[in-house]
Amino acid sequence: MTPELLGPLLTFCVSTSITPGPNVVMVTASGATFGFRRTLPHLLGITLGFPVLVVAIGLGLGAAFQAMPILHDGLKIVGSAYLLYLAWRIATAERPSEGRAGGRPLTFLQAAAFQWVNPKAWVIAVGAVSAFSSLELSPLANALMIALVFGAVAFPCSAVWAGFGTAIGGLLKSDRTLRAFNLCLGALTALSVVLIFV
Repeated sequence: MTPELLGPLLTFCVSTSITPGPNVVMVTASGATFGFRRTLPHLLGITLGFPVLVVAIGLGLGAAFQAMPILHDGLKIVGSAYLLYLAWRIATAERPSEGRAGGRPLTFLQAAAFQWVNPKAWVIAVGAVSAFSSLELSPLANALMIALVFGAVAFPCSAVWAGFGTAIGGLLKSDRTLRAFNLCLGALTALSVVLIFV
């Protein structure tokens, strides 16, 4: 990657990582419901999972989807169904109690795997690889450089929203207000699925 592309790439990575989307809504809800510390595995899953997706796209997965659009359509349907499941899970999340094993935040592996069915992640990754690859470098070198920058900004950007959720969660003292907050976040997640198809 040429040095003149690094600044624009960094700006792109920060702006796309910190703006609302499925990951942002989910870590905000997790922070509000489970607290920042219990949301850390989720944050780390995003931090590793998304750069791995970028590398895969940079090495040709995006070209495979262009050659066989049905694969992309299938991923879109599976991803949308999973997002709707997560919307329901967010909307119905309850405050965890000491003796109850019920609700729990996403694990590291669940959050990393989620990047592969997150439509916003695919759009961002394809856009980044298309816009910021340099002909001076190999596809692998380009993909690794872009993934490295995304990996560097993913954690702090996601942590802002997990921290916001944790702060909001501290204000949501009653189960009723927490339930209303989670319903709103669940509805926003479901709305993101609608917007995918519009």
